[in-house]
Amino acid sequence: MSAAAPGLRTRICDLFGIEVPVVQTGMGWVAGPRLTAATGAAGALGILAAATMTTAELTRAIGEVRSRTDRPFGVNLRSDVADVDERVEVLIRERVPVASFAQAPGERITKRLRDAGVIVVPTVGAPRHAEKVAAWGVHAVIAQGAEGGGHTGVVPTSLLIPAVVDAVDVPVVAAGGFFDGRGLVAALAWGAEGIAMGTRFLLTAESTVPEATVRRYLAAGLADTVVTRRIDGVPQRVIRTPFVERLERSGRITAVPRTLANAWRFRRLTGRRLSDLVREARALRRRGGRPWAEVLSAANAPMLTRAALVAGEPDAGVLPTGQVVGLIGERPTVAEVIASVVAEAQTTLGRIGTGHAREESA
Repeated sequence: MSAAAPGLRTRICDLFGIEVPVVQTGMGWVAGPRLTAATGAAGALGILAAATMTTAELTRAIGEVRSRTDRPFGVNLRSDVADVDERVEVLIRERVPVASFAQAPGERITKRLRDAGVIVVPTVGAPRHAEKVAAWGVHAVIAQGAEGGGHTGVVPTSLLIPAVVDAVDVPVVAAGGFFDGRGLVAALAWGAEGIAMGTRFLLTAESTVPEATVRRYLAAGLADTVVTRRIDGVPQRVIRTPFVERLERSGRITAVPRTLANAWRFRRLTGRRLSDLVREARALRRRGGRPWAEVLSAANAPMLTRAALVAGEPDAGVLPTGQVVGLIGERPTVAEVIASVVAEAQTTLGRIGTGHAREESA
């Protein structure tokens, strides 16, 4: 397990009970027990992705994480699913230390988890969102800039993080464009308490992503990602592939049969009831005023991601990724990633300090 150096121990280390201010995000189909446990064992916070699991699978996955490490970990939930209360109950019953959310969890769920001793950490993309969830009593926020993978916003990380830090008093974890120790130091300079990384952890030895898909990720350059709405109606950063380009050109009507078929497959894989999917779709349409074509696309999206990240068919699905994928060319172990981040951060801090000392003596 890595030990944080002086200058790297921040409020999130004490909040989460970790040694290094680094978070591995809860990536659907990727952040399973093996990756989550390896991250915890290396001194950082691993987050288990629950949205693609049944509640029974989630309970087993939590048990597997604990069989691999005794370090703290988190579970990522979606707050907009019909069975969110049942999933929250699993976290409380299993005494999971941290609950993270890709969307705002709501004041009721936040209070329920807080009262049970679970640390609540939602992801936000704007200062006003951070202010809203902070008022509910969340313990920290992950602020993701436009460089981030999957669903993302439009504000660059370098501008978003200082703005969110200024807006709230809770610890802020910076996400979007991080993969090394220099990025960690930059995030600390902007006022964040640490960094969250997805793509960097996806491309590690403990990740279960198939080799064919890994090769596609490692071959991508800085300009090889695209932000598209055609996957689920919401801006999402993915690797630019012929499949994604076809999605961009295709009409919404012609996509409906494929969308309905994939939504049915996702229902079977996750144990979701058809009535739940219909209720969630109606709520999504009511809340955002989105056309039915976009709502159907949202139901289709998990299967498109699964094709690449589980089935190993990168040409038949989508590959969510941060723009930082263009700077990653190897697949080390999680422990090696964490050790490298810490060592490079120490070196960077030392270099900055030495430069400052030279200026003072000049």
